[in-house]
Amino acid sequence: MLKRVDRVQIAVGDLDAAERIAADTLGAERLRRDEAAPLGARRSTMQAGSSLIELLAPAGAGPVREFVDRWTSGLFGVGFSVDDLEAAGAALERQGAKFERAAGQLYVDPAATFGMRVVLSAHQERAPVGAIKWIYETTNVVRDWRAAAERYARMFGLNPAIFVPIESKDFGYTGTLTMFDAPARLDRIEIAQITNPDSAMGRFHQKRGDSLYMFFVETDDVAAIAKRIEARGVKANVWRRDEAGAAEMFIHPSQFMGVLVGVSRTEHAWTWSGDAERARRAAKSRAARG
Repeated sequence: MLKRVDRVQIAVGDLDAAERIAADTLGAERLRRDEAAPLGARRSTMQAGSSLIELLAPAGAGPVREFVDRWTSGLFGVGFSVDDLEAAGAALERQGAKFERAAGQLYVDPAATFGMRVVLSAHQERAPVGAIKWIYETTNVVRDWRAAAERYARMFGLNPAIFVPIESKDFGYTGTLTMFDAPARLDRIEIAQITNPDSAMGRFHQKRGDSLYMFFVETDDVAAIAKRIEARGVKANVWRRDEAGAAEMFIHPSQFMGVLVGVSRTEHAWTWSGDAERARRAAKSRAARG
């Protein structure tokens, strides 16, 4: 049922300042401003690559106000696209998952999704803009990754046979990647269960419980994103390099509205997504082109 990681929602206190950060960092362009009534929020919808970033500021009482009052800003929700919104709603009803319809979207009751607020939208193809290609992953940090994976497979019509197991000693977690459309695309929910409570992710989970942790974008030029960040007077954290140059980096929450953002070069994420050889071929091809 899920087709793409279509958008992320970020709760902020100041829409104008948030728009500048999204534009400066990812080359995002504002499409419109309106309201997201189910969230009690004023909303600025920006496009980065072919994905959307919804910036949400409190417009009164509601979940966005509660989030901003508690955390100031941060990753509030994630949106997935589907080919048939009515069929998606019927599937949720069969699974007993409650949702609210508003302005052509389905807002899923967060009680059903392990701290991951979800909005479903009808799929739209968009010509990419800015400095990235698209958002392809969001990370849901949970107490029990198997329970989350089983529920999401049922709720969202995903195929567990193409899920990819993951484990990171560097970041202290284990879990799975719920691939939507492999091997065609990388879109997925990363479900992560803590193995090292002293890690950054472990401390985050201790503070916030089951919740959204970060999201990942893909770009043809990681170094260009790093230059955008450094142009704002802060150091960029390039995490991995290979024969083709900068391959992966992280944008610190202090640099992007309280949100940790991963950035990977085109095809590089297949390294940990079930096809490392594909990533190696892409790196060699890129290096050969110079």
